[in-house]
Amino acid sequence: MKSRLKSALLKTAGSAGLVAFCASAGIVAGAGAAHAQDTASAASGDVIIVSARRREETLLDVPIAVTAVSGEQLALQGAQDITYLSQSVPNLTLEVSRGTNSTLTAFIRGVGQQDPVAGFEAGVGIYVDDVYLNRPQSAVLDIYDVERIEVLRGPQGTLYGRNSVGGAIKYVTKRLGDEPSFKLRASGGTYGQFDVVGTAEMPLTDEFAVGGSVAYFSRNGFGENLTTGEENYDKDLLAFRGSAEYDNDVLFVRLSGDYLKDKSNSKGGHRLIPSLFSGAPVLDDVYDSRGGITGENEADAYGAALHVELALNDNWTIKNIAAWRKDDTFTQIDFDALPAADVDVPAIYENEQFTEELQLLYEGDAVAGVLGFYYIDANAFNTFDVVLDLTGSLTPPPFGPLPGLNANTTGDVDTKSWSIFGDITFDLEEIIGVQGVELALGGRYTSDKRSSTVLRQTYIGGNSPALGGTTSTVIATTSDFDGEETFTDFSPRVSLSWSPNGDHNLYASYSQGFKGGSFDPRGQSSSVTVDFDGDGDVDADDIFQFFLFEPEEVDSYELGWKSRFADGRVTSNLALFYADYTNVQIPGSQGGTDPVTMLPTFIGVTTNAGGAEFYGVEWEGTALLAEDLFGGGDSFSIGWGGGWINADYTQFLVGTVDVADQRVVQNTPEFSGALTTNYTHPANFFGRGGEVSFITQTSYKSRTNQFEVPNPYLDQGGYGLLDASLVWTSEDGKLQIGIHGKNLLDREYRVAGYNFVAQNPDGSLATPLTSTLGLEGVLTGFYGPPRTVTGTVQVQF
Repeated sequence: MKSRLKSALLKTAGSAGLVAFCASAGIVAGAGAAHAQDTASAASGDVIIVSARRREETLLDVPIAVTAVSGEQLALQGAQDITYLSQSVPNLTLEVSRGTNSTLTAFIRGVGQQDPVAGFEAGVGIYVDDVYLNRPQSAVLDIYDVERIEVLRGPQGTLYGRNSVGGAIKYVTKRLGDEPSFKLRASGGTYGQFDVVGTAEMPLTDEFAVGGSVAYFSRNGFGENLTTGEENYDKDLLAFRGSAEYDNDVLFVRLSGDYLKDKSNSKGGHRLIPSLFSGAPVLDDVYDSRGGITGENEADAYGAALHVELALNDNWTIKNIAAWRKDDTFTQIDFDALPAADVDVPAIYENEQFTEELQLLYEGDAVAGVLGFYYIDANAFNTFDVVLDLTGSLTPPPFGPLPGLNANTTGDVDTKSWSIFGDITFDLEEIIGVQGVELALGGRYTSDKRSSTVLRQTYIGGNSPALGGTTSTVIATTSDFDGEETFTDFSPRVSLSWSPNGDHNLYASYSQGFKGGSFDPRGQSSSVTVDFDGDGDVDADDIFQFFLFEPEEVDSYELGWKSRFADGRVTSNLALFYADYTNVQIPGSQGGTDPVTMLPTFIGVTTNAGGAEFYGVEWEGTALLAEDLFGGGDSFSIGWGGGWINADYTQFLVGTVDVADQRVVQNTPEFSGALTTNYTHPANFFGRGGEVSFITQTSYKSRTNQFEVPNPYLDQGGYGLLDASLVWTSEDGKLQIGIHGKNLLDREYRVAGYNFVAQNPDGSLATPLTSTLGLEGVLTGFYGPPRTVTGTVQVQF
């Protein structure tokens, strides 16, 4: 393997065009844990080196479908947070969750999780410097001080960290340099945007350095809450990140910490139908809202991590990552988006985790691989009210009037999980003389233990005490559940790759993904009437089975072809995939009747859909089309990425009836793609030399369903977005000035929503419109940002 790497490194002339494009376009398609070299390296013609399999390899050697984007390119394009990647990465959906400012919804190739409450694990793993984020709260990561972001598609788990059933997104920050530096980046734009990021680093000795960043992001709202007068879709976020690093080429130690506070206003949705009770019309501006819920709305997230790497010799390395994280969110969500407390949902989320990962890495001429151990001890707690004040006040005797009718749900879930994983690659050319062939074998054993407590109580008099209530009274307890279960699994991976020459690599792979089961955090035990165990009565065992949902599994198959042509001026990365997805965990919620009080209430419903089938294709590439187009050193390059996926449920039981043909896979458009262009031209401003880059990105997504039942109001039809940036960078890289336009065509597009309006089996709304929770009817949408223009100045010393 080392000989192959050395051979590839000698082919600098043929790869110079490719690397120059990747440095300017910043996109490394299909690159595993790839990262573009910096401009100096690109100028020297070095090939891109990647570390997808925990060792240094050339781009073409990695048999994994991955996209990596450098921090430099994200800055050139004016990207603000990781949801921006959803526009350009095939078969990826990243959205800010409904009614929140910093909670993430992530799907890759049809696999993901939308519900943020305790008990539902993510289908896509989010990592910050190899530390897994166990919960989606505060996972909408703003982009600053980032080296690269990587998106790995398909099950992950034999190479590192937590098992991820659908894929992984890795946010990688920069290591400290060996010279003092300071960088300041300030941005201002439409909607009163003002952002400032300061980054500094200071070597204290030849082997020890400290550094950190502070960032403040602010913006007025895209709209207004017409009831409270507050800005809607505003931003008010402060973040810190710091580290201390020791590196003597044998031992590397990094102690890092971070903190985030988000004080943005609660995000109000846009009603898509007139009010069914009060008759309030639909507002003209989709960013305006009329929700009347008020109160604290704030998120805090913080943590620390210790990375240690010890090179035992030229072949063996030990790596250890220990981390602790905590986040607290107090949020106000007005489901009905009206002044009255018809479906008002204040909520608290509190999450804490400790993770430990130990890796033993080996790299030799014929064999390379990793053996690891992973442990996580995490707690996820949430409590939320569903206030139906309007409904309660109109409840007839003997219970009414009951002002402040409220269904409170509290879920407390402990996770203790440990895993042993390994992945070994055999160079069959070195072992048995089969030229250009590598075989990789991997596996992971996982033990997930879940301990859950669910408490549901019905109040009158408004909010529960935990959520600010002072006059409320409990009138019924409808769930008081404790459960514990352990889920185990062995997940294998195998890949075979063939490189007939240094410009092509063909591979086939199989991998299995696993996500443990849990207990429905919103289940209502008083409604259990089914004798699940068949012993003749409904008892505690039946309640246990009612709350329990089973683990998910995905069997994923992939064929890939990575190639480069025209002396490296053109690259192409093609992947075909098929996935068999079983026991799909689908959380949901609906309106119903409290079986104890016979009053209207909120009910959670979790389904293990029997199976789903996904298959599709992804194609990414780059091309340096012209150099010296108009003379004087200008260039024109393009990058593209496109995906097609056919996603269908093969079994979806509601009771004993299979309704698979009436269900769709959420957050998974059939087509997604983007075309990025980059024209650069030398430009000498302020006597500092340099060049101007004009970058455009045109992206498209076909129809996207918000839930498993199609909804003609909430589902977003196909749409395209156009972005453009004009950026000048001085020759020494110390001064950069840019202007960035996003969604220049001002396209309105929904990214999330709530629905509590009755639907027919085919997904159409019942006629007349009928509310299933509250009196006004909840059919509320949330939207992506409108057209924005931002100017940026960055200086570096």
